Amino acid sequence: MINQEDGNPSWQAFLIDLDLAVRDKREGPSGARGKTGTRAFMAIGVLHDNEKHSFMHDLESFFWVLFWICIHYNGPDEKLVVPQFDKWNYVHMEELAKLKLGTVADEEIFRQTATDYFTPYHERLIPWVNRLRRAVFPGGRKWKEEDRDLYARMMEILQEAQKDPNVAD
Repeated sequence: MINQEDGNPSWQAFLIDLDLAVRDKREGPSGARGKTGTRAFMAIGVLHDNEKHSFMHDLESFFWVLFWICIHYNGPDEKLVVPQFDKWNYVHMEELAKLKLGTVADEEIFRQTATDYFTPYHERLIPWVNRLRRAVFPGGRKWKEEDRDLYARMMEILQEAQKDPNVAD
């Protein structure tokens, strides 16, 4: 979805398409050479371990896109530069994996990070993004095996968030 005023992609489009995701039983790699994608949104396992692609990486990437939006956008029309997180676009991939893991590994650290950096527009999402964090990073760690129910749990959390009067207003 393109914003008609400035021609930039709408941040809302990232969230809309999650319900259109389909399971793809790809047998081999995509054919892309090396790691491809936007670093800030890449799954920790892809950054650090060069794991074989899984739908779990896509679900984790969704989490990182939402996290990024909550930090860098104070509503649909006000983009912010946050140096602590903007460096995620250019640090070495292994360092980025460690930065991301440090962000989500501990609930108290995550909540403090969200409180400090989520924009006023998105601060009401902190409890819901934290619930997604707990689902995507069980026990505060990157996932070790595929969880076929993760997509459904994420959708349930997002649907509950939509019903929250603090979020829906």
